[in-house]
Amino acid sequence: MGNLMRVRRNHKDTLFRMLFSTRENLLSLYNAVNHSHYTDPKELEIVTLKNAVYMNMKNDQAFLLDMQLNLYEHQSTWNPNMPLRFLFYVAKEYQMLVRNQTLYASALVELPTPHFVVFYNGEKEREAEGLLKLSHSFMQKTEHPELELLVKVLNINLDKNLEILGTCRLLKEYMLLVHKIRRYAIEYKDINQAAEKAVTECIDENILAEFLRKNRAEAIEVCIFEYDEKRETELIRKAEFAEGEKVGEAKILLNLIEKGILTKEQALEQFGGTYEDLEKAALSVTLV
Repeated sequence: MGNLMRVRRNHKDTLFRMLFSTRENLLSLYNAVNHSHYTDPKELEIVTLKNAVYMNMKNDQAFLLDMQLNLYEHQSTWNPNMPLRFLFYVAKEYQMLVRNQTLYASALVELPTPHFVVFYNGEKEREAEGLLKLSHSFMQKTEHPELELLVKVLNINLDKNLEILGTCRLLKEYMLLVHKIRRYAIEYKDINQAAEKAVTECIDENILAEFLRKNRAEAIEVCIFEYDEKRETELIRKAEFAEGEKVGEAKILLNLIEKGILTKEQALEQFGGTYEDLEKAALSVTLV
């Protein structure tokens, strides 16, 4: 199963990044994604930027193979902004790769061809394979955007992308562990107990067994961290949505007062606060 030596956790490390931190394991994933048959891990060069953190998130893996620059990212929460994040990241990668060349000479500076892939395993329903475009973010739509970046999104949940899971054993076993953690989290209502149970069961069933034996404590810690972070993100989004609804309600009520459709008393009774609170809420800026 490739090089499963003991690993050290870095800033916001994830289990996915830990598993695919070696050239052997990355090569198996690359072959599964591209239907290729490369056999020599030495042909692959990992070029993940160590200090490139954007919005408190680190890119999972970047590597060179056969004159191609591959950027891989794992996502357990749906994020339509991945093309923009990849744009920032690939610019830093290219800066690093051509740092010893001049851009002012007459010779063309050649670049490895980029490929962007997101491995999605969130619980929100998504198709088996999708495509995100940077141009989706453009406020003024155009048929032929002058800047574009395409991101392939592969849904690696067990009931979705059976082909890639069948080709890359490590990826399938990773998802078997994730599935067990989710199942036991529902059953026990305790992520710590769920992670312990899932890891023990995986070792007994020879699922990521070698890796989990060597990195048991760290793997459990990372799984708990990822689960808690995901739940915290969901709670923040719900709170932001609720705040956005409150702002919208306040603006509507003020408009109805202005038009004489509602009295101040009627509006405040519905809003549940003072008139000053109503005005402040209407002027609030939310992230929704």
